Amino acid sequence: MGSTPSAPKVVYTSRIRIERQGGPMRLAYLPAEQEPVVFGVHSEVAQHYKVPPEAFPPRATTIDYLVAAAGG
Repeated sequence: MGSTPSAPKVVYTSRIRIERQGGPMRLAYLPAEQEPVVFGVHSEVAQHYKVPPEAFPPRATTIDYLVAAAGG
């Protein structure tokens, strides 16, 4: 029998906190950011979730951030 390779050492653990504000609004407390990042909904996403346009100010969604993080 061969030896089992060991798992690589963990070099980073992201520590974030999400705070629900009501409806689709959330605050994300991220490392290296002085202020929380505000997530919400806008345009077609708000329509999809049946959020009336006057209910909340339009904000970037978590999907928007994921696409941006992936580079495009």
